[in-house]
Amino acid sequence: MKKIKYRKQEKIMKENLKKLAKYYKPYLGTFILDMILAMMSAAVALVIPLVVRFITSKVAYMSANEALSRIMIIVAVLFVLVLIQWGCNYYISNYGHVMGAKIEYDMRAEIFNHYQKLSYSFYDDQKVGQLLSRITSDLFDITELLHHGPENITISLIKIIGALCILSSIDLRLTIAAFVLIPFMLVFAYVLNKRMKRAFKRNRVRIGEINAQIEDNLSGIRVVKSFANEDIECEKFKKGNDLFLESKRDSYHYMGMYNAGLTAFTTMINVIVIAAGGIGIAKGWVNITDFVTFLLYINIFTEPVKVLIDFTEQFQNGYSGYERFLEILSVEPEIADKPDAKELTDVKGAITFENVSFRYKDGVDEVLSGVNLSVRPGEYVALAGPSGVGKTTLCSLIPRFYEVTGGSIKIDGTDIKDVTLKSLRDHIGVVQQDVYLFMGTIKENIRYGKPDATDEEVIQAAKLANAHDFIMSFENGYDTDIGQRGVKLSGGQKQRLSIARVFLKNPPILIFDEATSALDNESEQIVQESLEKLAKNRTTFVIAHRLTTIENAEEILMLTDEGIKERGTHEELMKLDGEYARMVKIHSRT
Repeated sequence: MKKIKYRKQEKIMKENLKKLAKYYKPYLGTFILDMILAMMSAAVALVIPLVVRFITSKVAYMSANEALSRIMIIVAVLFVLVLIQWGCNYYISNYGHVMGAKIEYDMRAEIFNHYQKLSYSFYDDQKVGQLLSRITSDLFDITELLHHGPENITISLIKIIGALCILSSIDLRLTIAAFVLIPFMLVFAYVLNKRMKRAFKRNRVRIGEINAQIEDNLSGIRVVKSFANEDIECEKFKKGNDLFLESKRDSYHYMGMYNAGLTAFTTMINVIVIAAGGIGIAKGWVNITDFVTFLLYINIFTEPVKVLIDFTEQFQNGYSGYERFLEILSVEPEIADKPDAKELTDVKGAITFENVSFRYKDGVDEVLSGVNLSVRPGEYVALAGPSGVGKTTLCSLIPRFYEVTGGSIKIDGTDIKDVTLKSLRDHIGVVQQDVYLFMGTIKENIRYGKPDATDEEVIQAAKLANAHDFIMSFENGYDTDIGQRGVKLSGGQKQRLSIARVFLKNPPILIFDEATSALDNESEQIVQESLEKLAKNRTTFVIAHRLTTIENAEEILMLTDEGIKERGTHEELMKLDGEYARMVKIHSRT
């Protein structure tokens, strides 16, 4: 069973490495030249001991003038070789690193673009810090592997193979003595490698968890400070940090054993060569010149072994990061365009729910079941009901933030699954209770509704949203920087900017998701006025806890756990004296 599992893992690793190698394709010329120059740099290192051997075996027995002449030629040749080696190493360090940075750029763009395609349900289950670590630290380790890995292996193999060939030509018996420990060293490296891989993968998960905790803390730092819970947050962070340290200790334990073991093996190779060489000199089958040359080459041989030790750690880091990278890329968007999806155009705004059901992917019970609803173009529909009955969910199904699990939703008679997501969402404007504003200026945030809008259009949208006056009260007006998530603005100001964005977008369908529930009375009145202006002649869905904001709706849907329980105007539902009337009476007493 273990054998089958190992073969499966080995097959997966081979496939993953093939995928990884494809990132070299756009930079194949740079990569090939990098490898050629790495080989040349390694070859230069192999020449030096041969020069020493030539001097000790030949030049040392020449006349002084001849020896001096030969040495000058040798020095000139070596100087040229050093210049060649310098040029090779410069290219490797400079252009090789730039190649690695470009690959990192490509991979970061790939995973970021993939993030943009993933559905709401994916982000419901994810921590931002974990996602962030996959696009930062993981990618850095992957590209370090892609840049340094091949050249380190190439240089090391050239030196090891070159040294082995030259050593064999000098003295085969000494070479056999030098390499007698190699099989044991390989077995040792293989066993420790497997354990290191598991440990480094744990490190990746733990650092992602720490990133998630930091992101969560910093995003909510005002809540932390308002409750004076800094000590609690530090304690929570300490637990995550302790787990990370524990996993690091684990990996460093194996890495320490690995490094110490291989260093001991390389030292023992020198000891064996010294012992065998000493015996050979004593018995006359090894001369001093060959022995000195042999020792120099043994050092050239052990140095790339140390490089391979470093590469092993680098490989474990990079490959475990790449596995996490592939985990994200393997996640298919739950909601995507059909191959034959068409553009949604000339939208009037008629929306029909036909026997619509929905449950979350990890849910057992249906949030919505058998919902039937028909909304005329330009109609103002309000959704009322207690929390958790599916008001927001119902509205989220229209722009396909979530996919219906049964039935269909149609706009102007066309199933929303038959049109492209972009064209569908281009015709829908959403104003949420929790307004998200991006870092940057007021103008940039309003223009998010229509990226190619002129300054005049931005100002007009702000005026329609009752935002122009407060914007102009700032020293820099529309160029005012609003800080992270609009922290420099009040709740009412942020909400009006979000409404201005939708005014600029100018969609035929609107969704107001409890857009005024978190505002004070004065701000609510201003925002409500903006919303009514925006909703004019547009198909509008309004979700509201404050029932006073929906009394003028053309149709009110009263949702309960059983679905749409009641529907009608405010007056009709009050006469019915059912769930809606009871809710209104409760609210009027508060």
